Amino acid sequence: MKRKFFRILLGICSPVFFVATTQAQTTPVNPAGQTLNAPTAAVPFLNFTPDARSGGLGEAGVALGDADANSIHWNPSKLVFARQKAGATVSYTPWLRELIGDMYYTNLSAYSKLGKNSVIGGSLLYFDLGTVNFTTANGVQAGTFNSREYAITASYSQRLSQNFSLGVNLKYLNSNLASGASAYGLQPGATAAADIGAFYRNEVRDNSTGKGLGWAFGAMLSNLGGRLNYGGLERYYIPTNLRLGTTVTYYADQYNKFNFLLDFNKLMVPTPGGSANPNNYFSSVFGSFADAPGGFSEELKEVIVSTGVEYWYNEQFAVRGGYYHESAQKGGRRYITTGIGLRLAQQFGVDFSYLLPVQQGNPLANTFRLSLIINFPSRTVGTNDTAVDDNEE
Repeated sequence: MKRKFFRILLGICSPVFFVATTQAQTTPVNPAGQTLNAPTAAVPFLNFTPDARSGGLGEAGVALGDADANSIHWNPSKLVFARQKAGATVSYTPWLRELIGDMYYTNLSAYSKLGKNSVIGGSLLYFDLGTVNFTTANGVQAGTFNSREYAITASYSQRLSQNFSLGVNLKYLNSNLASGASAYGLQPGATAAADIGAFYRNEVRDNSTGKGLGWAFGAMLSNLGGRLNYGGLERYYIPTNLRLGTTVTYYADQYNKFNFLLDFNKLMVPTPGGSANPNNYFSSVFGSFADAPGGFSEELKEVIVSTGVEYWYNEQFAVRGGYYHESAQKGGRRYITTGIGLRLAQQFGVDFSYLLPVQQGNPLANTFRLSLIINFPSRTVGTNDTAVDDNEE
């Protein structure tokens, strides 16, 4: 589908504001018609859920166990507890299918253990905004351009104790919305950013029956970096984000287990009309916890809640469900997610998820995600579900 130039605003604002823009409204509103006061940032694709597993769990995953290559996005520190020596994944998601037919994003990730206590990895997240159709003020065709954005990430994780680890990501991101539109003076925007994550896990199980309980806690501060400039005087915040979460695992026996997830998510960019100092980056970002015009009660509304339940049979087949909740004043995105997963011979896997909005007219309706997973197991499996090579013991 060819779109007029104003649609490129999607790349420099949140999906919530995009809904208001495409509806040609002067005051941003949510799908329910309520006035919004939502923080917005450039390159929102950095916070899109890249994989179908978390996509089926209400978009929760910072403390989700059984780590795979998608952990680079959610919390790289989890990778030291991965069962496999190395792994890779590729995911595909058509985006805003109800509004636009040629927009999608894809994620490629891979990791490799350097030993029992450290992991390196990398990923490429690519967001294709489709073809933009340029027109002059008189409506005359002035060419086309394929808008696109991407982020390249390098990752390192280190185990600090038997149950605790830290991880960091360094990333380069590029946003090329319409550099061919000379009349609009737009140029590609680029900057660097960093993530830092922490993860703790433990469990108590009966070796004979397999019954037991596991618990995990995760934290991830992502996209802490410079602001983007598209050739003008304005500099746009990138979506710095804080995510805190926990997972409780119930082992019914040796073959059946349930994961219960809960994530809290806060976008660390200034609230419109708030008290943030736009001339001081760190003051604006870390001051986002106390800059809302409505005070503490409004700050609480900026916290997004994601929750999910996952059932596994024999570590081979999974069924998932979840719920994503955002305050009506901050966007009103509320939807149910569902999904399934399949693992074959511990080396190959596939996950699928589907999104069901709570309200009609949600542009995210019918969003699906598909992920393919490849694992490279070592010869032996060490304690605490961590794969090791024979020569590392």
